[in-house]
Amino acid sequence: MSSIAVRTRGRFRGGAGLGLVAWLAGIVFFLPIAWMALTSFHSETDAATNPPSFTAALTLDGYREFFGAGGGASPWPALINSAVASIVSTLFVLVLALPAAYALSIRPVRKWTDVLFFFLSTKMLPVVAGLLPVYLFAKNAGMLDNIWLLVILYTSMNLPIAVWMMQSFLAEVPVAIIEAARVDGAKLPTVLVRVVAPIALPGIAATSLICFIFSWNELLFARVLTGVVAETAPVFLTGFITSQGLFLAKVCAASLVISLPVLAAGFAAQDKLVQGLSLGAVK
Repeated sequence: MSSIAVRTRGRFRGGAGLGLVAWLAGIVFFLPIAWMALTSFHSETDAATNPPSFTAALTLDGYREFFGAGGGASPWPALINSAVASIVSTLFVLVLALPAAYALSIRPVRKWTDVLFFFLSTKMLPVVAGLLPVYLFAKNAGMLDNIWLLVILYTSMNLPIAVWMMQSFLAEVPVAIIEAARVDGAKLPTVLVRVVAPIALPGIAATSLICFIFSWNELLFARVLTGVVAETAPVFLTGFITSQGLFLAKVCAASLVISLPVLAAGFAAQDKLVQGLSLGAVK
């Protein structure tokens, strides 16, 4: 057997082994989601059995109770608040991060690496450390239980990571195209919107999705700074943990419904997400 055949067989075995490990890791990560989905279709009695029953009868009672069929609170205001806070803050982040990333990549400023490190260092502060100052500011400004306070907070929280990500994406934009647009008389806003943005669209999509997920899943600030009017979906979900106990089937149904917008956004943008996260990986 030739040495080429031996190396080829070794590479095939190595690739098959890595593929098997990847499948096993995917199954391990998917199992909790599958278990949550299955439990959401069980009655509370069957969901609370230990060990769990795989052959229990399926029902939609958990979803009916989540949507207020049993006289409980409706989840729609909380879902709408989460959608508004997440979508609007993500749009604000993109509007602010695109010119900042442009200045740090295509037209780099002096010591731009220090600027990026400063942006990233703002994410190193524990969120709970800034909770009290933010609460006092919101109280004095009369913005408690206000959805626009969450929009401002989510924008400021996601802006550093968005600038960091988009800087690496925009660094791959050919400078010659931008220079040609300037020769044709294009101003900076036109260059950003009609030249840079279409080329860096995969990176922008990846950044948008990550900012949307971070905003949608945020709980601590929403739990402390909101009450009834600006309550978000994660805060609404914590309301199912009561002194009467944990209603497992209803909690699983609520968790699955609240997770669907993120899953849908990720599925819709999966091609752009893969392109954006791999942008610049191959020269």
